[in-house]
Amino acid sequence: MGSYDVSDESPERRFRTLFISDVHLGARGSQADLLLDFLRYHDADTIYLVGDIIDGWALKSSWHWPQSHNDLVQKLLRKARKGAKVIYVPGNHDEFLRKYYGTHFGGIDVVENAVHTGADGKRYLVIHGDIFDLVVQNARWLAHLGDRAYDFAIQMNRLVNFFRRMFGVRYWSLSQWAKQKVKKAVNYIGAFEEALAAEARRHDADGVICGHIHYAVIRDEAGIRYMNCGDWVESCTAIVEHDDGQFEIITWADQLHKPAQVPQVAARAA
Repeated sequence: MGSYDVSDESPERRFRTLFISDVHLGARGSQADLLLDFLRYHDADTIYLVGDIIDGWALKSSWHWPQSHNDLVQKLLRKARKGAKVIYVPGNHDEFLRKYYGTHFGGIDVVENAVHTGADGKRYLVIHGDIFDLVVQNARWLAHLGDRAYDFAIQMNRLVNFFRRMFGVRYWSLSQWAKQKVKKAVNYIGAFEEALAAEARRHDADGVICGHIHYAVIRDEAGIRYMNCGDWVESCTAIVEHDDGQFEIITWADQLHKPAQVPQVAARAA
């Protein structure tokens, strides 16, 4: 993406709250450079890191930490130093941080989950969501296998789209196509959303903000506002809260720095 003349002190858009999940730093599929670019143009009073920011699973199997990954960590630390409240809710890929609930790293608070109060007074449970994924909880070897398969699919998808770009054909997502066509995948997403909505209700919250399945969406589920941040592996999406309490999905996948319409991005349960 290159470098741009936008300083940390004067981003083009500032929000009340920013929610980011599933960056997977340390994994080869992570698009940390795009998130870094996004953060040059966007800022918020409060930033929630909703799990799987660092991919400990990938780092254990093969060390991969390019400069863009280090730059992103430094960017988040700088935002915390400059006054942003940064809250980190670990997921399953960065579960090593779950040993440090209640601690602070460079101004970043590490918590098990959080309840965010919106500008309109509504309460939202902020949680990664992996504890409601039976595959991750009960069959970790299968989750790791699925994780490898997903990474392979991402690499193949990028190869296919390299040639598509050469011929002037628009981007096509293999995993997006699978999610739209495979009934089991559709059912999985629906069950995940229902489980998270039920957990929000148990916390007496009006909604839930989560990650984990790499499927960005804002919708109502049985009277509960369900919001998923998506990911920064394929869809490059974040959720923002405006000063009036309205939430929006921003997709940062184009090089013109204009928010695009959010795609029906792929789910990943690993």
